[in-house]
Amino acid sequence: MRKEGRAISDPSRDHDLVVYGASGFVGTLLADYLATHAPDDVRIALAGRSRGRVEAVRAGLPERARDWPVLVADSTDAAALAALASSTKVLATTVGPYARYGLPVVEACARAGTHYADLTGEVLFVRAAIDRCDALARETGARLVHSCGYDSIPSDLGTLLLHRRAAEDDAGALEEAELLASARGGFSGGTVASLLGQLETVVGDRELRRVATDPHGLSPDRAAEPAPAQPADAARPSRRRDGTWVAPFVMAPFNTRIVRRSNALQDWAYGRGLRYGEVMSCGRGPAGAAVAAGVTAGLAAFAGAVTLPPTRALLERVLPAPGTGPSERTREKGWFRSVVHGRTARGRRYTVTVAGQGDPGYAGTAVMLGQSALCLVSDTDRLPDRAGSLTPATAMGTALIERLRAAGHTYDVAPA
Repeated sequence: MRKEGRAISDPSRDHDLVVYGASGFVGTLLADYLATHAPDDVRIALAGRSRGRVEAVRAGLPERARDWPVLVADSTDAAALAALASSTKVLATTVGPYARYGLPVVEACARAGTHYADLTGEVLFVRAAIDRCDALARETGARLVHSCGYDSIPSDLGTLLLHRRAAEDDAGALEEAELLASARGGFSGGTVASLLGQLETVVGDRELRRVATDPHGLSPDRAAEPAPAQPADAARPSRRRDGTWVAPFVMAPFNTRIVRRSNALQDWAYGRGLRYGEVMSCGRGPAGAAVAAGVTAGLAAFAGAVTLPPTRALLERVLPAPGTGPSERTREKGWFRSVVHGRTARGRRYTVTVAGQGDPGYAGTAVMLGQSALCLVSDTDRLPDRAGSLTPATAMGTALIERLRAAGHTYDVAPA
């Protein structure tokens, strides 16, 4: 069922929204989601480096998408990217790994004043995009919004909702917040390629490793960040007071940086001393303890294997290849639930629950990126007055939360 609404179109642009990477695994899911849910007046085009592959994807979409224009642009062709960015109000890209292919796309959008949304979970790519494109985008008015999928919308919007409820209650600044993640889903080859690339890069470069491991590595003003230490990204297995065992969450080293950037971009409105961390919920009792220990050992073994060429080569042979992903059945049976627990300076406690059906990295992410792109197209007059290199919370905030609720995702906040 399509969400009703009117696109705020730019008559100087041929399109309202371009899906770049439409022939990839996640790009195809996004195109299908938009073909089902985008309002009829949103002018959508599909783009990629191969016209034939994009046309084949279009042929498999619902009937209303059969006349969507197909555009061709390779990420190494600056002129083609400039023309692509200039043709649309919003560009949503699924072309990764972003560190390898993404920077020219971000820069083309920044120069054209085109709003941009991606799915990256790569700290070093976002840092490079900030350094190269933030000032330019602020001049042109482009909103460059990174991480509009499971990385990192539940974390970012959940913490924003926590802050707003505490502010409404005059409960004081946030001092601590922790996200407990639980989910069922699969991995695609693109996700694996991004993860392997990041780990390999930081192993071989001390300066990049310093940036990647800095808890405030994405801050707009690193020197101004508050002194309190942040929770470890890879905490040891432990049991919470309610009996739940937790383990390191594989996405914490990225999501936490996005949340802290959101706080800093809003002049640390959440709280200058906020300590924010993320862990994975593993269940209770002996079974939960065993899962927590297994997850911790598995993540450590994976990180170690990537540093050695022979084991890395083996991983690349046995893990999903780029362009592949979980089956439709796996995507349908998936789900996610992220619970953010927060405490304020006045001792008030709140819990925010962000949840949804469908594999979080694919079915859920198609909803998140699709609604993010539509939010940038249609909700311009409701968005925060910001441009530059932004996060979902600072670029779209409440408008996106409302869209995702309407799309079937849960965003609930309550006193704890």
